[in-house]
Amino acid sequence: MIPRYSRPDMVAIWSPETKFRIWFEIEAHACDAQAALGVIPKANAEAVWKAAEATFDVARIDEIEAVTKHDVIAFLTHLAEIVGSDEARFVHQGMTSSDVLDTTLNIQLVRAADLLLVGLDRVLAALKARAYEHKDTVRIGRSHGIHAEPTTMGLTFARFYAEMARNRTRLVNARAEVATGAISGAVGTFANIDPRVEEHVCEKLGLLPEPISTQVIPRDRHAMFFATLGVIASSIENVAIEIRHMQRTEVLEAEEFFSPGQKGSSAMPHKRNPVLTENLTGLARLVRMAVIPAMENVALWHERDISHSSVERAIGPDATITLDFALHRLAGVVEKLVVYPENMLKNMNKFRGLVMSQRVLLALTQAGVSREDSYRLVQRNAMKVWEEGKDFKEELLADPEVTAALSPAEIEEKFDLGYHLKHVDTIFARVFGA
Repeated sequence: MIPRYSRPDMVAIWSPETKFRIWFEIEAHACDAQAALGVIPKANAEAVWKAAEATFDVARIDEIEAVTKHDVIAFLTHLAEIVGSDEARFVHQGMTSSDVLDTTLNIQLVRAADLLLVGLDRVLAALKARAYEHKDTVRIGRSHGIHAEPTTMGLTFARFYAEMARNRTRLVNARAEVATGAISGAVGTFANIDPRVEEHVCEKLGLLPEPISTQVIPRDRHAMFFATLGVIASSIENVAIEIRHMQRTEVLEAEEFFSPGQKGSSAMPHKRNPVLTENLTGLARLVRMAVIPAMENVALWHERDISHSSVERAIGPDATITLDFALHRLAGVVEKLVVYPENMLKNMNKFRGLVMSQRVLLALTQAGVSREDSYRLVQRNAMKVWEEGKDFKEELLADPEVTAALSPAEIEEKFDLGYHLKHVDTIFARVFGA
């Protein structure tokens, strides 16, 4: 991923240095297990750990790979250069390249998931804080982009919190599903390596042994992992779209923080654009790009092919690095979001009481008017607000068919804003706990 949308900790997980360090640890732990089983001399296993303090030379490994055309063999050759060819002669005993590659990929995905969970927790904390801050800040709810009925800004934040909390659960589950390792040898039969080697390596590296791995770890695990990243990205976009709408000039219920010295347009000095949330919409698309290729990786030929390999070399780093960056960008946007409660009330009242139409409809039916007639009476007066700019309550009070069923006091009561907020605390308790 390009540096512009990258954070150092996540980038480091996917660096060649990190990859080769994990490869080394897998091989060294496997040697320890082989020695404990009496398969190789203990001295040779101990000698491999001489490389623990070494810095693997990425350029040298690349130089060897240019000849061997095989990345794992190139690494093993370089490892032998460090510890000595005789001492290293039992390294990779009974193993196949996928044992190293697949176990490493899963370690990287687990580490990436841990960083993503940190980002999610920051987003959740920001959403919760803003939800309580604006629990009773009234704004208009919209369906189809059109004014519907009153809600609160706090409920908007709470809704996004609940969604992100579900995403956190999904990611925890996806992390667990991908946290497996395989040291099972060619075609996964353990013909040339004891299953106890796999158990030892996995224990040392915080993984569970893959129950049956053929020559690769099954890719349905990875498909679920990347699908989860795609869902999280879509939730990020969901929040971003709401903020982008609120920042529109004719709405202006909230806007991204505009820092001193910031410029919005090279041509128009007055502009304050929602550039961060627009960026998040784009980043979400990049993360979701990984989902279909990950699913297509599930179907491999027989016990192993490498059609998945090139895909994973790209989507592993790109999807996790991008999502990590997006989560922290979203958290920053929410933390600093500027909210305009006065504009929210102004927008809600733009059509002069129209948003209370359902309360009047229900009151008429309770008063004995048929549902069809009630709807007709309310809509008739509502259209005058839309088309002529009338005041909805005044029109109702002037309609003899309406006042025949409802007294002026009963009509007036239907415009009480507090009516719509009476269950906010109940919803908050459901989302955040009592």
